Amino acid sequence: MNWWFPPSVSSYGADVDQLFRVILWITGAIFMLVEGALLWFLIRYRRRPGRAAAYVHGSTAAELVWTLVPALIVGYLAVASQRVWARIQGPPPPHQVEVEVNAEQFAWNIRYAGPDGRLGSPDDLETINQLHLPVGQVVLVHLTSKDVIHSFFLPQFRLKRDAVPGLTGRVWLQATKTGQFEIVCAELCGLGHYRMRGFVTVESPQDFQAWLARANAEQG
Repeated sequence: MNWWFPPSVSSYGADVDQLFRVILWITGAIFMLVEGALLWFLIRYRRRPGRAAAYVHGSTAAELVWTLVPALIVGYLAVASQRVWARIQGPPPPHQVEVEVNAEQFAWNIRYAGPDGRLGSPDDLETINQLHLPVGQVVLVHLTSKDVIHSFFLPQFRLKRDAVPGLTGRVWLQATKTGQFEIVCAELCGLGHYRMRGFVTVESPQDFQAWLARANAEQG
């Protein structure tokens, strides 16, 4: 668990956090090594009276080391990142819930299938800035925008995806804990960007179905 991150509540959150930690430790170690070597060279080879500068052509072995080692590290990170990326952004697993999120300045318009069970029909349930999810079930989200580019960001789910006008993207998530979490826009989308905030309520499948039935009844 990373103390600087919000708690992870999605099925793939741990994979994202682990990849972040690996990259942080590798780049941190290289940074310390490079800066330490720079400081040592500054002191060791500083200008001193009576000592002439020496011009060295270079070392083929050293050049091979500082070329091959970074190449191997970058290759490893590319493979590890692709594995996580493919799981999150690749074909989604079979889903139990389907929802549409349509962003606009400055709100999240959320749509569920109505009593007929078909998303995109006249009896759909619509909410604003309120996304309800059942814990433990895969949710498929169709994401688009009415006006400008927004960024659908759920920090606790480790999920961020742009909502682009004229395009419909697909993302999926599976909550592992109940509770209420934030939806924020991670793209500067206009003067009201600061107030484009929604909420995700994760509840038991029974409570989710009860909320869905109640909301449909209230919508009439």
